[in-house]
Amino acid sequence: MNAQEARAHLQAHRRIVVKVGTTTLTHEGGRLNLQRIERLAWVLTDLRNQGKEVILVSSGAIAVGADRLGLAERPRDVRGKQAASAVGQGALMQIYENFFRQYNQTIAQVLLTKDVFDDPERRELAANTFSALLAMHVIPIVNENDTVSTSELGFSDNDSLSAYVARLLEADALLMLSDTDGLFDSDPKRNPDAKRIPFAEGVNDTLIGMAGDSAGSLGTGGMFTKVSAAKIAISHGIDTVIADGVEPTVIFDILNGADTGTLICATH
Repeated sequence: MNAQEARAHLQAHRRIVVKVGTTTLTHEGGRLNLQRIERLAWVLTDLRNQGKEVILVSSGAIAVGADRLGLAERPRDVRGKQAASAVGQGALMQIYENFFRQYNQTIAQVLLTKDVFDDPERRELAANTFSALLAMHVIPIVNENDTVSTSELGFSDNDSLSAYVARLLEADALLMLSDTDGLFDSDPKRNPDAKRIPFAEGVNDTLIGMAGDSAGSLGTGGMFTKVSAAKIAISHGIDTVIADGVEPTVIFDILNGADTGTLICATH
């Protein structure tokens, strides 16, 4: 399958997992970008109205909590992260609720820990809950349960979580929205001549090497974690796109087959 055929194939996908990171949801100073969140709610609701099943994996709880607590920066220790998450998760969901309600779209909060995916019985229960919500036309909003998870037992980032969710739900596509328009052959923030990789079939060592291992001060993931998550997703037949989420309507572009971001294609 060539790049054009793979892009066109995205138009038929019905069950979509969308992951948004902290840097996508916030301004440079760390405060929430409410205009962007509102547009995200509009886009995802419109996809739901088209008959697609949409699952949102959203970071941002720790950043919101840190802001509400008046902290100068994101906590770095486990206890601080858990406290900030406890404050921020409810606030973040209230913001989502306010925006989605404007479009008459019902949402649900789903907090997960890695052991849910590791235990067959709990995994089945989680899958059943998602299936029931999607059948009711609800958009589940997923985050790791940071308040009770630990670095040893949890996910290192929500990119990995989104891949696990996509695998659990046998999704058709995983869209990871970042602050960079996909994967480049070198760091575009340091090299103005860096070239975007528009299409890849599978994940190999070369692709992983291009990803590097950087993350912003507000979030935990970088391009390396996204490519690693893509590797998980495509191994289960889930096409993955990494794209710039500064304008949430990029989701429409991706699903309409536009050449934007990096499409990492599963073998169909």
